[in-house]
Amino acid sequence: MPAFSLEPSHTARCAELRALAEERLRPLAEKGEPGQVNRPLVAELGRLGLLERLFTAGALDLCLMRESLAYACTEAETALALQGLGAHPVHAHGTPAQRERWLPAVGEGTAVAAFALSEPGAGSDAAALSLSARPDGPSRWRLTGEKCWISNAPEADFCTVFARTTPGAGARGVTAFLVPADRPGLTGTALDMLSPHPIGALAFDAVPVSADDVLGEVDRGFRVAMGTLNLFRPSVGAFALGMAQAALDATLAHTSRRDAFGGKLRDLQSVAHTVAEMALRTDAARLMVYAAATAYDEGAPDVPKRAAMAKLLATETAQYVVDTAVQLHGARALQRGHLLEHLYREVRAPRIYEGASEVQRGIIAKELYAHLEVP
Repeated sequence: MPAFSLEPSHTARCAELRALAEERLRPLAEKGEPGQVNRPLVAELGRLGLLERLFTAGALDLCLMRESLAYACTEAETALALQGLGAHPVHAHGTPAQRERWLPAVGEGTAVAAFALSEPGAGSDAAALSLSARPDGPSRWRLTGEKCWISNAPEADFCTVFARTTPGAGARGVTAFLVPADRPGLTGTALDMLSPHPIGALAFDAVPVSADDVLGEVDRGFRVAMGTLNLFRPSVGAFALGMAQAALDATLAHTSRRDAFGGKLRDLQSVAHTVAEMALRTDAARLMVYAAATAYDEGAPDVPKRAAMAKLLATETAQYVVDTAVQLHGARALQRGHLLEHLYREVRAPRIYEGASEVQRGIIAKELYAHLEVP
């Protein structure tokens, strides 16, 4: 199936998800507190069967889910995505015991997951992380250090944590651990951020972990992290596309009914051309997101490059589209509670998390040169 040609069943499913988000998820989202995990919303995602689909959906299906939910309810989209990001390493690399303990609860919406990779001194440079896993007997370690800007922290019930088991080994010395929130020595604080979803910092004071907590293999955690990000990066682009499309549709409606200079706002050529540019960029980014997702599902060799391109183009495009929509709406778009005021706060973060735009450009360049045949 070409990436740009969706089956009728996909189109119908997207419409269904938009309706569910509008009717059942947005009312719960509106009752939530900014910066805190909205557990009733997470539970409703579970009741609707959307969280279980995180473990069966391919990358294309994941993108369609995220774009559709983001169009109508960004909070619901983010809650779903964070569950997937935190739990995917357990699904893909966990032991039978780990999977049995946590995945049903994640799917039901009764357990909240987090993906703890970023650190104050490392940021997007995953190979430079310094949270240490010091040996504490045979196949046992103590985690000491900090994680920062972790979505769902400090309220998550468990975290996928990446720690350094071999000092000085770069990416080859990182191990992924499944760490329940009730482990002694693990504490956290919420951070007051621009984006409204929960983000916090975690402190590890000799937190005990063992071989039973390892996800994948010791010293091979970087592969766990990158495998998860290669799946989710295109869908971050899909999240951005949902916001861009919502902003574009709001702009079409506004410019069609707003009186200006003896006609409608859309009659001004500068406005019409600007709206055309918004639509052009949104559709171009959508093609790249779907192409990256299809490449992932087909096991293509260039997934890292495509995933980076999709996230980069879609998030930068969404920033442009939402900002332009605010400009065309004028002061009304800056009022608290306006759709575009909400989207303006939401759209900024995806250009940073899961690898900032500059990191994506670095990945793209690295992949291009790695496959260059120099005569």
